[in-house]
Amino acid sequence: MKKNYIYILLFVLAFFTTQYSVAQSDAKLASTTSQNIEGLAIYPNPVSSGKAYINISTKYNFKKRVEFYNVLGKRVYSVVLTGKELNISNLNRGVYILKITEGDVSETRKLVIK
Repeated sequence: MKKNYIYILLFVLAFFTTQYSVAQSDAKLASTTSQNIEGLAIYPNPVSSGKAYINISTKYNFKKRVEFYNVLGKRVYSVVLTGKELNISNLNRGVYILKITEGDVSETRKLVIK
């Protein structure tokens, strides 16, 4: 009778171990298949303080929502961009994190204004 309990315990343990490893591999697969905006380019970067515009271009150049965050994570500027040129003359010198959203895909980039 003890042998049956041991076999049942080993079977249940093996079953739950394989289920756990399958769930982990699915989670890793989902996290590594992130979507990026095709052909995203931001230039010039770093920007000299005399420049008033940066160019943000993508492969398809759809309408984009661009949000500027400071290094503390506070949103300091937000705009919807229909072309490629973006006026940044109202931003101070510093490092900014840009969150660019085109359609349902978002990507973040760093922008330095000297």
